[in-house]
Amino acid sequence: MLSYSIKRLLMLIPVLLGMTIIVFLIIHAIPGNPALTILGTKATPEAIRNLDRSLGLDQPLYVQYFTYLKNILSGNLGTSIQDNTPIASEIWPHLAATIELSFVAMVIAVVVGINAGIISAWKQNSAFDYVAMIVALVGVSMPIFWLGLLEQWAFSVKLNWLPSIGQTDIVTTVQPITNLYLIDTLLEGQIGQFWMVLRHLILPAVALATIPTAIIARMTRSSMLEVLKSDYIRTAKAKGEHMFWIVYKYALKNAFIPILTVIGLQTGMLLGGAILTETIFGWPGIGLYVYNAIQYRDYPVIQSGILVISFIFVMVNFVVDLLYGLFDPRIKYR
Repeated sequence: MLSYSIKRLLMLIPVLLGMTIIVFLIIHAIPGNPALTILGTKATPEAIRNLDRSLGLDQPLYVQYFTYLKNILSGNLGTSIQDNTPIASEIWPHLAATIELSFVAMVIAVVVGINAGIISAWKQNSAFDYVAMIVALVGVSMPIFWLGLLEQWAFSVKLNWLPSIGQTDIVTTVQPITNLYLIDTLLEGQIGQFWMVLRHLILPAVALATIPTAIIARMTRSSMLEVLKSDYIRTAKAKGEHMFWIVYKYALKNAFIPILTVIGLQTGMLLGGAILTETIFGWPGIGLYVYNAIQYRDYPVIQSGILVISFIFVMVNFVVDLLYGLFDPRIKYR
């Protein structure tokens, strides 16, 4: 397994290199000039040229790319054009906020999606099966921004149960230790703050989890239906095993490979797709960070944000590849 892991890691190098090229080219294809955005429309051509020169934007594109690549390899993500601060120092708090939101959303998606799919397959053609699959279809089809606005209207404006925006209350500050606020409040022993942070997480996490939950539920149902028709399941039933144990102990393990693949893909999609949810709920994650940078044509921030998300996506799928063997011993690492 060690040699397989090393081979897979080496194979990721050209993938990551290709990612840097694609991200770089896409960012520089965005219309607009960062210098003009910073200086304003009344800036003189000379002032714009001077700022372009100081930012290195007057260099040929390939020179800018190799400078960018050299900085990344040395651990330097560059400096924000907008506020002239090192990106490496300000990206982690935003990334931590997105990881926390995505993690809670994925926990919801996995727990609800897998169990809904299992029960639907177990109780095929029952009322629960029909309702669950209709809800899953609606969940897949529903735009996140619309669901987010609907949640805010229902649970914040009408019922006043949950906060509509932000990671914390305006008057409450959490002492950052890891910048994962749920963990930080527990480390500080602040149960009241933990509950406050959790309340702020619920609405954006549910909105973000909707599509992955629906996809996981549909995949789980499909995979479980196939496994439940197997001979060994019929044998287990003939031996008088309780159906609960047959489903959760035997069938789920053998049906889990395609579900695991979907979970891996959806985890990456959550990180990349959090930008809409973070914008709607004012969540200070990396999606909102990149969105604000786009408005100022802050190339280094946009590149670094997308690159970090892409890197996490690749690593998540790498871990999923390694986990396949745990659920199916027939899979050999070569």
